[in-house]
Amino acid sequence: MHHVLTDVFKLDSQLVWHTDDMPSNIDAIVLPGGFSYGDRLRAGVIAAHSPIIAQVKKMAEKGMPILGVCNGFQILTESGLLPGALLRNPSLSYMCKWTEIIVKNNKTPFTNKFKLNQRIPIAIANGEGRYYADKDTLRLLQRNNQIVFTYGEDVNGATMKIAGICNKEGNVVGMMPHPERSAEQILNPGNAKPASMIFESLLNTLGVTV
Repeated sequence: MHHVLTDVFKLDSQLVWHTDDMPSNIDAIVLPGGFSYGDRLRAGVIAAHSPIIAQVKKMAEKGMPILGVCNGFQILTESGLLPGALLRNPSLSYMCKWTEIIVKNNKTPFTNKFKLNQRIPIAIANGEGRYYADKDTLRLLQRNNQIVFTYGEDVNGATMKIAGICNKEGNVVGMMPHPERSAEQILNPGNAKPASMIFESLLNTLGVTV
């Protein structure tokens, strides 16, 4: 993630440790994938109580663009910044493959360069990637246009094939697939790179010329 933001998109990206203070001169926050605390207890649940998350919540309330990818998505749900939960894949196995997601909300800071219902080839790599929400939560997600991405196929039994959601205000987005693994042409099937438009959308939001 840091490589893509820094080397591909030439952003001044800073790595921030979970016990450090959040820098004051930032315009967006990205919670990357990985295995925080070795995914002990539940993926993301311990990291959701890290000191820096309190600051992330304050910045979310102020409208700062925040993106959580894979483990970052899990942290956003476990911390209450996004509704629902991420459960173990039905196979109980780690899943690593290429798939497609469909853009269902192109009004967020991370999707404004896409067309509605555009299909995006993208990589997934997770063991606890199955999004779940109860019926009441799903109704609210649909009513408030909070479903950002769905899978083009049923890859892991996610509720309504949901691959990514946002908060009601739209500035906090969580997604299970990995746009950073799909943002360079050399890595993409068919030499396509539309997943890079997630980062281009952020640049557009921040007023940065690509």
